[in-house]
Amino acid sequence: MPSKEALRLFAPVLAATLMPLNSTMVAVAVPDISSDFGHDPALVTQALVTSYLVGAVVLQSPAGKIGDRIGHGRMIVLGQLFLGAGALLGFMAPALAWLILARILMAAGSAALVPSTLALMRQVLAPERRGRAYGTFGALMALSAAVGPLVGGELVRLFGWQSVFAANLPVLVVAVALGSLTGSFTGAAAAGRGAPSRFDWVGTVLLAAGLTALIVGLRPGAAHELVLLVLGGGLLLLFALWERRIADPVIAFSLFRSLHFSAGAVLISVQNLVMYTLIFQVPLLGVALFDLNAEDTGRLLLSLTLAMMITSPIAGRLTDHLGPRRIGVAGSLVALLGLADLALTDLTSSSQLVIPLALLGVGVGLTTPPAQSASMTAASTEAAGMAAGIGSTMRYLGGIIGVAVMSRVLDVHASRTEVISDHHVLLVFFAGALVVGLGCAALLPARPVHKDEVLAGRHTSRSV
Repeated sequence: MPSKEALRLFAPVLAATLMPLNSTMVAVAVPDISSDFGHDPALVTQALVTSYLVGAVVLQSPAGKIGDRIGHGRMIVLGQLFLGAGALLGFMAPALAWLILARILMAAGSAALVPSTLALMRQVLAPERRGRAYGTFGALMALSAAVGPLVGGELVRLFGWQSVFAANLPVLVVAVALGSLTGSFTGAAAAGRGAPSRFDWVGTVLLAAGLTALIVGLRPGAAHELVLLVLGGGLLLLFALWERRIADPVIAFSLFRSLHFSAGAVLISVQNLVMYTLIFQVPLLGVALFDLNAEDTGRLLLSLTLAMMITSPIAGRLTDHLGPRRIGVAGSLVALLGLADLALTDLTSSSQLVIPLALLGVGVGLTTPPAQSASMTAASTEAAGMAAGIGSTMRYLGGIIGVAVMSRVLDVHASRTEVISDHHVLLVFFAGALVVGLGCAALLPARPVHKDEVLAGRHTSRSV
Protein backbone atom coordinates (compact mmCIF):
# COMPACT_ATOMS: atom_id res chain seq x y z
CA MET A 1 0.00 0.00 0.00
CA PRO A 2 1.33 3.47 -0.84
CA SER A 3 2.07 5.61 2.19
CA LYS A 4 0.07 8.73 2.94
CA GLU A 5 3.07 10.84 1.88
CA ALA A 6 3.30 8.97 -1.44
CA LEU A 7 -0.37 9.65 -2.17
CA ARG A 8 0.08 13.34 -1.40
CA LEU A 9 3.07 13.50 -3.71
CA PHE A 10 1.16 12.09 -6.68
CA ALA A 11 -0.48 15.47 -7.40
CA PRO A 12 2.76 17.46 -7.83
CA VAL A 13 4.34 14.53 -9.71
CA LEU A 14 1.43 14.56 -12.19
CA ALA A 15 1.87 18.28 -12.79
CA ALA A 16 5.66 17.93 -13.12
CA THR A 17 5.29 15.34 -15.91
CA LEU A 18 3.94 18.12 -18.12
CA MET A 19 7.48 19.50 -18.44
CA PRO A 20 8.86 16.77 -20.76
CA LEU A 21 5.46 16.38 -22.43
CA ASN A 22 5.45 20.03 -23.49
CA SER A 23 9.08 19.75 -24.53
CA THR A 24 8.33 17.11 -27.20
CA MET A 25 4.62 17.56 -27.95
CA VAL A 26 4.93 20.97 -29.63
CA ALA A 27 7.21 19.67 -32.42
CA VAL A 28 4.34 18.09 -34.36
CA ALA A 29 2.31 21.32 -34.19
CA VAL A 30 5.02 23.47 -35.84
CA PRO A 31 3.84 23.00 -39.48
CA ASP A 32 0.26 24.05 -38.66
CA ILE A 33 1.39 26.99 -36.53
CA SER A 34 3.73 28.13 -39.32
CA SER A 35 0.91 27.96 -41.84
CA ASP A 36 -1.60 29.84 -39.67
CA PHE A 37 0.77 32.69 -38.77
CA GLY A 38 2.64 32.83 -42.08
CA HIS A 39 6.14 32.21 -40.71
CA ASP A 40 8.90 29.90 -41.86
CA PRO A 41 8.78 26.53 -40.04
CA ALA A 42 12.47 26.83 -39.11
CA LEU A 43 11.80 30.19 -37.44
CA VAL A 44 8.79 28.80 -35.56
CA THR A 45 10.79 25.80 -34.40
CA GLN A 46 13.64 27.98 -33.14
CA ALA A 47 11.24 30.37 -31.43
CA LEU A 48 9.03 27.83 -29.67
CA VAL A 49 11.63 25.17 -28.87
CA THR A 50 14.49 27.49 -27.88
CA SER A 51 12.32 29.73 -25.70
CA TYR A 52 11.01 26.72 -23.76
CA LEU A 53 14.42 25.07 -23.46
CA VAL A 54 16.17 28.23 -22.25
CA GLY A 55 13.40 29.01 -19.78
CA ALA A 56 13.34 25.48 -18.40
CA VAL A 57 17.13 25.29 -17.94
CA VAL A 58 17.96 28.74 -16.58
CA LEU A 59 15.08 28.95 -14.11
CA GLN A 60 15.33 25.60 -12.33
CA SER A 61 18.17 26.47 -9.96
CA PRO A 62 16.64 29.82 -8.88
CA ALA A 63 13.22 28.14 -8.58
CA GLY A 64 14.64 25.43 -6.35
CA LYS A 65 16.26 28.07 -4.14
CA ILE A 66 13.03 30.07 -3.90
CA GLY A 67 11.23 26.87 -2.92
CA ASP A 68 13.69 26.40 -0.07
CA ARG A 69 12.83 29.91 1.14
CA ILE A 70 9.04 30.04 0.78
CA GLY A 71 8.18 26.35 1.00
CA HIS A 72 7.96 23.85 -1.83
CA GLY A 73 4.23 23.44 -1.45
CA ARG A 74 3.75 27.09 -2.28
CA MET A 75 6.21 26.76 -5.15
CA ILE A 76 4.13 23.92 -6.58
CA VAL A 77 1.08 26.19 -6.59
CA LEU A 78 3.01 28.98 -8.31
CA GLY A 79 4.29 26.53 -10.90
CA GLN A 80 0.79 25.30 -11.64
CA LEU A 81 -0.44 28.89 -12.00
CA PHE A 82 2.35 29.87 -14.41
CA LEU A 83 1.92 26.69 -16.42
CA GLY A 84 -1.85 27.13 -16.59
CA ALA A 85 -1.54 30.79 -17.61
CA GLY A 86 0.94 29.89 -20.35
CA ALA A 87 -1.27 27.07 -21.65
CA LEU A 88 -4.32 29.35 -21.75
CA LEU A 89 -2.37 32.12 -23.48
CA GLY A 90 -1.01 29.64 -26.03
CA PHE A 91 -4.51 28.37 -26.76
CA MET A 92 -5.77 31.92 -27.41
CA ALA A 93 -2.59 33.38 -28.97
CA PRO A 94 -3.32 35.64 -31.98
CA ALA A 95 0.33 35.87 -33.13
CA LEU A 96 3.67 34.10 -32.86
CA ALA A 97 4.99 36.60 -30.32
CA TRP A 98 2.19 35.64 -27.92
CA LEU A 99 2.99 31.96 -28.45
CA ILE A 100 6.62 32.61 -27.51
CA LEU A 101 5.46 34.36 -24.33
CA ALA A 102 3.17 31.42 -23.61
CA ARG A 103 6.04 28.96 -23.96
CA ILE A 104 8.21 31.03 -21.61
CA LEU A 105 5.43 31.07 -18.99
CA MET A 106 5.00 27.32 -19.35
CA ALA A 107 8.75 26.80 -19.00
CA ALA A 108 8.78 28.97 -15.86
CA GLY A 109 5.94 26.94 -14.38
CA SER A 110 7.67 23.67 -15.17
CA ALA A 111 10.95 24.96 -13.75
CA ALA A 112 9.13 25.65 -10.49
CA LEU A 113 7.39 22.27 -10.41
CA VAL A 114 10.23 19.80 -11.02
CA PRO A 115 12.81 20.88 -8.37
CA SER A 116 10.12 21.38 -5.74
CA THR A 117 8.60 17.96 -6.45
CA LEU A 118 12.01 16.31 -6.03
CA ALA A 119 12.66 18.36 -2.90
CA LEU A 120 9.33 17.25 -1.39
CA MET A 121 10.33 13.63 -1.98
CA ARG A 122 13.56 14.31 -0.09
CA GLN A 123 11.74 16.02 2.77
CA VAL A 124 8.62 13.96 3.37
CA LEU A 125 9.50 10.40 2.39
CA ALA A 126 11.27 8.00 4.71
CA PRO A 127 14.87 7.40 3.55
CA GLU A 128 14.16 3.74 2.76
CA ARG A 129 11.39 4.77 0.31
CA ARG A 130 13.18 7.49 -1.64
CA GLY A 131 14.90 5.24 -4.17
CA ARG A 132 11.66 3.75 -5.45
CA ALA A 133 10.08 7.23 -5.49
CA TYR A 134 12.89 8.65 -7.63
CA GLY A 135 12.72 5.58 -9.86
CA THR A 136 8.98 5.95 -10.40
CA PHE A 137 9.35 9.68 -11.02
CA GLY A 138 12.06 9.05 -13.62
CA ALA A 139 9.92 6.46 -15.37
CA LEU A 140 6.94 8.81 -15.55
CA MET A 141 9.08 11.65 -16.90
CA ALA A 142 10.53 9.34 -19.58
CA LEU A 143 7.05 8.10 -20.51
CA SER A 144 5.80 11.67 -20.78
CA ALA A 145 8.63 12.65 -23.12
CA ALA A 146 8.16 9.52 -25.22
CA VAL A 147 4.40 9.91 -25.76
CA GLY A 148 4.62 13.66 -26.42
CA PRO A 149 4.86 13.43 -30.23
CA LEU A 150 2.18 10.72 -30.38
CA VAL A 151 -0.26 12.66 -28.20
CA GLY A 152 0.54 15.91 -29.97
CA GLY A 153 0.02 14.37 -33.39
CA GLU A 154 -3.43 13.06 -32.49
CA LEU A 155 -4.46 16.33 -30.85
CA VAL A 156 -3.40 18.39 -33.86
CA ARG A 157 -5.16 16.01 -36.25
CA LEU A 158 -8.42 16.04 -34.32
CA PHE A 159 -8.60 19.53 -32.79
CA GLY A 160 -5.90 21.75 -34.32
CA TRP A 161 -2.58 23.01 -32.95
CA GLN A 162 -4.28 25.04 -30.19
CA SER A 163 -5.17 21.77 -28.45
CA VAL A 164 -1.47 21.10 -27.77
CA PHE A 165 -1.60 24.01 -25.33
CA ALA A 166 -5.13 23.38 -24.05
CA ALA A 167 -4.28 19.76 -23.18
CA ASN A 168 -2.31 21.00 -20.16
CA LEU A 169 -5.39 22.48 -18.50
CA PRO A 170 -7.34 19.29 -17.65
CA VAL A 171 -4.16 17.67 -16.31
CA LEU A 172 -3.59 20.67 -14.04
CA VAL A 173 -7.21 20.56 -12.90
CA VAL A 174 -6.80 16.88 -11.97
CA ALA A 175 -3.54 17.63 -10.14
CA VAL A 176 -5.16 20.44 -8.14
CA ALA A 177 -8.17 18.26 -7.35
CA LEU A 178 -5.94 15.41 -6.18
CA GLY A 179 -3.98 17.84 -4.05
CA SER A 180 -7.19 19.02 -2.42
CA LEU A 181 -8.36 15.46 -1.74
CA THR A 182 -5.09 14.02 -0.43
CA GLY A 183 -3.85 17.16 1.30
CA SER A 184 -1.55 19.76 -0.23
CA PHE A 185 1.81 20.93 1.12
CA THR A 186 0.97 24.64 1.09
CA GLY A 187 0.24 24.87 4.79
CA ALA A 188 3.72 23.78 5.77
CA ALA A 189 6.52 26.22 6.43
CA ALA A 190 9.73 26.53 4.50
CA ALA A 191 12.59 24.36 5.59
CA GLY A 192 14.92 27.25 6.34
CA ARG A 193 15.67 28.52 9.79
CA GLY A 194 15.23 32.06 11.01
CA ALA A 195 14.43 35.13 9.00
CA PRO A 196 15.47 34.76 5.35
CA SER A 197 18.13 37.08 3.97
CA ARG A 198 17.65 39.10 0.81
CA PHE A 199 17.25 36.93 -2.28
CA ASP A 200 20.29 36.84 -4.55
CA TRP A 201 18.92 38.59 -7.62
CA VAL A 202 22.39 39.51 -8.95
CA GLY A 203 23.44 35.87 -8.91
CA THR A 204 20.16 34.83 -10.53
CA VAL A 205 20.62 37.31 -13.41
CA LEU A 206 24.25 36.28 -13.94
CA LEU A 207 23.29 32.59 -13.98
CA ALA A 208 20.34 33.11 -16.32
CA ALA A 209 22.29 35.32 -18.73
CA GLY A 210 25.31 32.99 -18.74
CA LEU A 211 23.28 29.85 -19.36
CA THR A 212 21.16 31.57 -22.03
CA ALA A 213 24.25 32.71 -23.96
CA LEU A 214 25.78 29.24 -23.62
CA ILE A 215 22.64 27.40 -24.77
CA VAL A 216 21.99 29.71 -27.75
CA GLY A 217 25.68 29.58 -28.71
CA LEU A 218 25.66 25.78 -28.70
CA ARG A 219 22.70 25.53 -31.05
CA PRO A 220 23.52 24.57 -34.67
CA GLY A 221 23.83 27.55 -36.98
CA ALA A 222 23.80 30.10 -34.17
CA ALA A 223 24.93 33.57 -35.24
CA HIS A 224 28.08 34.84 -33.48
CA GLU A 225 28.55 31.38 -31.98
CA LEU A 226 32.03 31.96 -30.54
CA VAL A 227 31.05 35.33 -29.06
CA LEU A 228 28.04 33.80 -27.32
CA LEU A 229 30.07 30.90 -25.92
CA VAL A 230 32.80 33.21 -24.59
CA LEU A 231 30.18 35.57 -23.17
CA GLY A 232 28.33 32.71 -21.51
CA GLY A 233 31.52 31.30 -20.02
CA GLY A 234 32.55 34.72 -18.74
CA LEU A 235 29.17 35.38 -17.13
CA LEU A 236 29.17 31.97 -15.45
CA LEU A 237 32.67 32.65 -14.10
CA LEU A 238 31.43 35.96 -12.68
CA PHE A 239 28.45 34.09 -11.23
CA ALA A 240 30.73 31.61 -9.45
CA LEU A 241 32.86 34.42 -8.02
CA TRP A 242 29.78 36.34 -6.89
CA GLU A 243 28.17 33.32 -5.23
CA ARG A 244 31.22 32.79 -3.03
CA ARG A 245 30.69 36.27 -1.57
CA ILE A 246 26.97 35.88 -0.78
CA ALA A 247 25.66 34.61 2.55
CA ASP A 248 22.61 32.96 0.93
CA PRO A 249 23.56 32.11 -2.69
CA VAL A 250 21.35 30.72 -5.44
CA ILE A 251 23.84 27.86 -5.79
CA ALA A 252 25.94 26.97 -2.77
CA PHE A 253 29.11 25.54 -4.30
CA SER A 254 29.81 23.96 -0.92
CA LEU A 255 27.32 21.27 -2.02
CA PHE A 256 29.92 20.00 -4.47
CA ARG A 257 32.27 19.28 -1.58
CA SER A 258 30.04 16.28 -0.93
CA LEU A 259 31.46 13.44 -2.99
CA HIS A 260 28.08 11.72 -3.11
CA PHE A 261 26.26 14.83 -4.35
CA SER A 262 28.86 15.61 -7.03
CA ALA A 263 29.08 12.00 -8.21
CA GLY A 264 25.31 11.65 -8.42
CA ALA A 265 24.79 14.95 -10.26
CA VAL A 266 27.56 14.30 -12.80
CA LEU A 267 26.37 10.72 -13.35
CA ILE A 268 22.85 11.93 -14.18
CA SER A 269 24.28 14.57 -16.52
CA VAL A 270 26.48 12.21 -18.57
CA GLN A 271 23.79 9.52 -18.77
CA ASN A 272 21.32 12.11 -20.05
CA LEU A 273 23.94 13.34 -22.54
CA VAL A 274 24.01 9.90 -24.15
CA MET A 275 20.28 9.18 -23.94
CA TYR A 276 19.05 12.59 -25.12
CA THR A 277 21.54 12.71 -28.01
CA LEU A 278 20.54 9.23 -29.19
CA ILE A 279 16.89 10.28 -29.25
CA PHE A 280 17.89 12.84 -31.90
CA GLN A 281 20.61 10.78 -33.59
CA VAL A 282 18.63 7.58 -34.21
CA PRO A 283 15.93 9.26 -36.37
CA LEU A 284 18.64 10.96 -38.45
CA LEU A 285 20.42 7.64 -38.96
CA GLY A 286 17.09 5.98 -39.73
CA VAL A 287 16.45 8.38 -42.59
CA ALA A 288 20.03 8.49 -43.90
CA LEU A 289 20.79 4.76 -43.75
CA PHE A 290 17.44 2.94 -43.85
CA ASP A 291 14.98 5.47 -45.34
CA LEU A 292 12.68 5.12 -42.34
CA ASN A 293 9.69 7.37 -41.82
CA ALA A 294 8.80 9.10 -38.56
CA GLU A 295 6.51 6.27 -37.44
CA ASP A 296 9.24 3.64 -37.96
CA THR A 297 11.87 5.64 -36.08
CA GLY A 298 9.38 6.20 -33.27
CA ARG A 299 8.95 2.45 -32.90
CA LEU A 300 12.72 2.02 -32.94
CA LEU A 301 13.17 4.50 -30.11
CA LEU A 302 10.57 2.67 -28.05
CA SER A 303 13.17 -0.01 -27.33
CA LEU A 304 15.22 2.68 -25.54
CA THR A 305 12.41 4.48 -23.74
CA LEU A 306 10.39 1.40 -22.75
CA ALA A 307 13.47 -0.33 -21.34
CA MET A 308 14.26 2.77 -19.31
CA MET A 309 10.67 3.14 -18.06
CA ILE A 310 10.42 -0.51 -17.00
CA THR A 311 13.83 -0.62 -15.35
CA SER A 312 13.75 2.68 -13.44
CA PRO A 313 11.16 1.76 -10.75
CA ILE A 314 12.85 -1.62 -10.23
CA ALA A 315 16.20 0.14 -9.85
CA GLY A 316 14.67 2.44 -7.25
CA ARG A 317 13.56 -0.47 -5.10
CA LEU A 318 16.93 -2.20 -5.49
CA THR A 319 18.67 1.02 -4.47
CA ASP A 320 16.65 1.12 -1.24
CA HIS A 321 17.76 -2.44 -0.40
CA LEU A 322 21.26 -2.80 -1.86
CA GLY A 323 22.59 0.76 -1.88
CA PRO A 324 23.24 3.23 -4.73
CA ARG A 325 26.78 2.09 -5.64
CA ARG A 326 25.99 -1.47 -6.73
CA ILE A 327 22.99 -0.45 -8.81
CA GLY A 328 24.75 2.59 -10.31
CA VAL A 329 27.82 0.56 -11.31
CA ALA A 330 25.63 -2.23 -12.75
CA GLY A 331 23.64 0.30 -14.79
CA SER A 332 26.80 1.99 -16.09
CA LEU A 333 28.24 -1.36 -17.19
CA VAL A 334 25.02 -2.35 -18.96
CA ALA A 335 24.98 1.00 -20.78
CA LEU A 336 28.59 0.47 -21.89
CA LEU A 337 27.65 -3.04 -23.06
CA GLY A 338 24.82 -1.58 -25.13
CA LEU A 339 27.16 1.00 -26.63
CA ALA A 340 29.71 -1.70 -27.50
CA ASP A 341 26.96 -3.75 -29.17
CA LEU A 342 25.91 -0.67 -31.15
CA ALA A 343 29.50 -0.11 -32.27
CA LEU A 344 29.83 -3.72 -33.49
CA THR A 345 26.74 -3.66 -35.72
CA ASP A 346 27.36 -3.13 -39.44
CA LEU A 347 24.14 -1.10 -39.78
CA THR A 348 22.72 -3.09 -42.69
CA SER A 349 19.27 -3.23 -41.05
CA SER A 350 17.44 -0.96 -38.63
CA SER A 351 16.46 -4.01 -36.55
CA GLN A 352 20.12 -4.29 -35.50
CA LEU A 353 19.61 -1.18 -33.37
CA VAL A 354 16.84 -2.63 -31.19
CA ILE A 355 18.94 -4.68 -28.72
CA PRO A 356 21.72 -2.07 -28.28
CA LEU A 357 19.16 0.66 -27.66
CA ALA A 358 17.27 -1.56 -25.20
CA LEU A 359 20.51 -2.25 -23.30
CA LEU A 360 21.25 1.47 -23.17
CA GLY A 361 17.73 2.08 -21.88
CA VAL A 362 18.20 -0.55 -19.17
CA GLY A 363 21.53 1.06 -18.24
CA VAL A 364 20.07 4.54 -17.92
CA GLY A 365 17.04 3.19 -16.08
CA LEU A 366 19.27 1.38 -13.58
CA THR A 367 21.56 4.35 -13.05
CA THR A 368 19.25 7.32 -12.57
CA PRO A 369 17.44 6.34 -9.31
CA PRO A 370 20.62 5.58 -7.31
CA ALA A 371 22.31 8.74 -8.60
CA GLN A 372 19.24 10.85 -7.76
CA SER A 373 18.84 9.25 -4.35
CA ALA A 374 22.51 9.71 -3.44
CA SER A 375 22.73 13.34 -4.58
CA MET A 376 19.48 14.43 -2.95
CA THR A 377 20.21 12.65 0.34
CA ALA A 378 23.65 14.29 0.45
CA ALA A 379 21.92 17.67 0.70
CA SER A 380 20.20 18.83 3.88
CA THR A 381 16.44 19.24 3.94
CA GLU A 382 16.96 23.02 4.02
CA ALA A 383 18.86 22.85 0.71
CA ALA A 384 16.74 20.17 -1.00
CA GLY A 385 15.27 22.58 -3.56
CA MET A 386 18.67 24.01 -4.42
CA ALA A 387 20.11 20.51 -4.83
CA ALA A 388 17.19 19.44 -7.05
CA GLY A 389 17.52 22.60 -9.16
CA ILE A 390 21.25 22.04 -9.67
CA GLY A 391 20.66 18.40 -10.63
CA SER A 392 17.89 19.27 -13.09
CA THR A 393 20.00 22.02 -14.68
CA MET A 394 22.97 19.66 -15.08
CA ARG A 395 20.68 17.01 -16.58
CA TYR A 396 19.46 19.40 -19.27
CA LEU A 397 22.94 20.79 -19.96
CA GLY A 398 24.22 17.27 -20.54
CA GLY A 399 21.61 16.75 -23.24
CA ILE A 400 22.25 20.15 -24.80
CA ILE A 401 26.01 19.55 -25.01
CA GLY A 402 25.45 16.09 -26.51
CA VAL A 403 23.13 17.35 -29.23
CA ALA A 404 25.52 20.23 -29.99
CA VAL A 405 28.41 17.79 -30.49
CA MET A 406 26.23 15.52 -32.63
CA SER A 407 25.13 18.38 -34.88
CA ARG A 408 28.78 19.25 -35.59
CA VAL A 409 29.97 15.68 -36.19
CA LEU A 410 27.11 13.92 -38.01
CA ASP A 411 26.54 14.91 -41.64
CA VAL A 412 23.44 13.05 -42.80
CA HIS A 413 23.80 14.39 -46.35
CA ALA A 414 27.18 12.69 -46.84
CA SER A 415 27.71 9.22 -48.31
CA ARG A 416 26.66 6.11 -46.42
CA THR A 417 30.27 5.32 -45.53
CA GLU A 418 30.85 8.83 -44.16
CA VAL A 419 27.61 8.77 -42.14
CA ILE A 420 28.65 5.49 -40.50
CA SER A 421 32.11 6.92 -39.83
CA ASP A 422 30.57 9.99 -38.16
CA HIS A 423 28.34 7.68 -36.16
CA HIS A 424 31.37 5.78 -34.84
CA VAL A 425 33.08 9.04 -33.85
CA LEU A 426 30.02 9.91 -31.77
CA LEU A 427 30.07 6.46 -30.17
CA VAL A 428 33.63 7.12 -28.99
CA PHE A 429 32.40 10.39 -27.48
CA PHE A 430 29.53 8.54 -25.79
CA ALA A 431 31.92 5.88 -24.49
CA GLY A 432 34.06 8.57 -22.85
CA ALA A 433 30.97 10.04 -21.19
CA LEU A 434 29.81 6.63 -19.93
CA VAL A 435 33.28 5.82 -18.55
CA VAL A 436 33.12 9.07 -16.58
CA GLY A 437 29.69 7.96 -15.41
CA LEU A 438 31.05 4.59 -14.32
CA GLY A 439 33.69 6.35 -12.24
CA CYS A 440 30.99 8.49 -10.63
CA ALA A 441 28.83 5.43 -9.93
CA ALA A 442 31.77 3.84 -8.08
CA LEU A 443 31.81 6.89 -5.78
CA LEU A 444 28.15 6.61 -4.75
CA PRO A 445 27.35 5.39 -1.21
CA ALA A 446 27.92 1.67 -0.78
CA ARG A 447 25.15 1.20 1.80
CA PRO A 448 21.47 2.08 1.40
CA VAL A 449 21.13 5.78 2.19
CA HIS A 450 18.80 5.19 5.16
CA LYS A 451 21.46 3.06 6.84
CA ASP A 452 24.05 5.78 6.28
CA GLU A 453 21.70 8.31 7.88
CA VAL A 454 21.18 6.12 10.94
CA LEU A 455 24.93 5.46 11.29
CA ALA A 456 25.67 9.16 10.99
CA GLY A 457 23.05 10.00 13.59
CA ARG A 458 21.09 12.13 11.18
CA HIS A 459 17.40 12.72 11.68
CA THR A 460 15.64 13.39 8.43
CA SER A 461 12.85 15.91 8.69
CA ARG A 462 9.43 14.72 7.56
CA SER A 463 7.99 18.23 7.34
CA VAL A 464 8.13 20.69 4.50
